[in-house]
Amino acid sequence: MTEEEIRRAGAEDVPAVKAVTDAAYRHYIERIGQVPQPMERDHAAYVAAGRVFVTGEPVVGLVVVEAYDDHLYVDNIAVHPDAQGTGVGRRLLEFVDAHARALGLPEVRLCTNAKMWENQKIYPRFGYEVVERRVDGPYDRVHYRKPLR
Repeated sequence: MTEEEIRRAGAEDVPAVKAVTDAAYRHYIERIGQVPQPMERDHAAYVAAGRVFVTGEPVVGLVVVEAYDDHLYVDNIAVHPDAQGTGVGRRLLEFVDAHARALGLPEVRLCTNAKMWENQKIYPRFGYEVVERRVDGPYDRVHYRKPLR
């Protein structure tokens, strides 16, 4: 696999999926006052369900998606800190758009914690618009959508 390829994760990737997710989100724990939800996910179950796609050898980035009737939901997108700024996140977001189109879905949705300011600067650059800010349990989230034209 070349570094640019994105593939569906297999069972052998579960440790890397956990490691990349933990590395990407660990620094937010203090800022938001709790463990970010992606760190607590059942990575093995998501991989087994075919929802996780990875890139890099070793894995440096991943995206977790779920298809609904009217949109593709991005549950998690994570890039290892050592690979941030190298285009991995851009390639993953482009993959998400292509995957949604291949499934015949008209838009992509995602959310981020309101205290993850970096993400709120990134998503609009890729065509995402804020839908709402909503508190979901202990999480203050900004919800986004991206219509696919």
